[in-house]
This record gives sequence, structure tokens and C-alpha cells, in this order.
Amino acid sequence: MAAEDSSVEPEAAQAPTTSWRDLAVARSVDPARFRAEKRVQRFLDAALELMSGDYGKDFTVQEVVKKSGQSLRSFYQYFTGKHELLLALFEESVHSAARRLQETIADEDDALERLRRFTVEHYLLCRPLPEDSSEGKTVIPGMAQFAQQLLTEHPKEAARAFAPVFALLQGLLDEAAAQGAIRSGLDHRAIAGTMLQAIMFYSFAVTISGSPVRSDGSDADAVWDLFLHGLAAGPPKRKRSTR
Repeated sequence: MAAEDSSVEPEAAQAPTTSWRDLAVARSVDPARFRAEKRVQRFLDAALELMSGDYGKDFTVQEVVKKSGQSLRSFYQYFTGKHELLLALFEESVHSAARRLQETIADEDDALERLRRFTVEHYLLCRPLPEDSSEGKTVIPGMAQFAQQLLTEHPKEAARAFAPVFALLQGLLDEAAAQGAIRSGLDHRAIAGTMLQAIMFYSFAVTISGSPVRSDGSDADAVWDLFLHGLAAGPPKRKRSTR
């Protein structure tokens, strides 16, 4: 059986959708919405704390309930199960990343430089850190594993979760094309998916090659250089017909 295409090309990026967190809160009637917000956030905070520790994403619903100080009945009032809780957590992390990326490129007018800064900053958000680094973790290991699971096993949910960052990158490609900074006629939707996938999983290249993770983040330039110049030394040569 052929492997399922895991490119991040979401239909969800075409129009706003309700997040899993909002869906959890919406299960309460309006007068109870404020209380629901607080309860949902307590579940999310508890799960995040467990994932940041030794549990990774292997915590149980019961452990989340206990750490949140709430009831199991309350948990199932807002979430259908652990998978939906993880979706809500992951979507919040993607929205946070999208806001940070937008702030990073906001003061840059050049379209190509905006693309470069997006690439470098997104890589810095996704990369593993050296063991001796004093920098705080930017990606929780359990969330990285969950992202891989979404992309391979739940592509529709992955498309929806990645929509904010995907839409931002696709817009940057549109701007770069309009300014003549990149080739015209490219499929920006497909390219945005490929770029995001390459950026997020570039850490595997470090593992495979045995290269050290640079604490200054200069290894991010390598993936940008590959995007910008490719592998060829010059324009592709047209093959002669053998007919």
C-alpha cells in the first residue's frame, strides 16, 4: 500500500475554522462560558506540565484530571478523549508560533528577506537543543512526536492544526512572487507545504549526519540556502531527445 501523502497543504488554510479548544469551550452554554474557559485551560495546563516532564505524551487522562484538580466527568464534558486534548494543545502551540513568526517579519519590507527570516525563525522554534544549552525548550518533545503522528495518521486534522503557519508562509510566497523575488508560475500552496515539512523535520538531518546542533542557530542558514539555490550549479540543462 502506498504511503499516505503527508505534505502540509490544508484546505483549512482557505478559511477560518473553529479550533479544538474553542469546540471544547463551546460545549458549555453561554452563561457558563467563562467558567468553561478556566476549566479547559486548567486541563490544558495540566497536560502541558505532564508533557514537559518525564511523561512526554504518554500521560493518561486520569493523570491530567488529578493534576488539574478537577473531575473525570468534567474532563469528558469538554473533551471526547486524550487525542482531542492533544489536538487542542498542539493547535495552541501552532497559533503561538504563527504569532511569533508574524512579529519577527513585521518590520521587514523586502519579500525575500521576509521569507528567509520566516525559515530561520521557524527552524529555531522546531529544532532540538544541545544538551548543554541553557536556552529554554521551544518545542516539547511530546508535541513533536504528536505532530509526526498527525501528519502520517491523521492528515486532515494535521492540515487544520497547521493552518495558521501554512497561511502565513503561503502569503509570504505570494508577496515574493509579486515583487519578482522568486520564480513566477509556481504552485505556492504545494511549495508552502514542502517548505514547512522540510523546516520542521530538518532536525532529523542533524541526527542522520551526526552533525552537532549549533547553539547559535546558524545551522538554520543551511536549509534556507537549499530553498534558495537548490543543488544545481547552474540552470538545468535540457536533455537531448533519444528519438
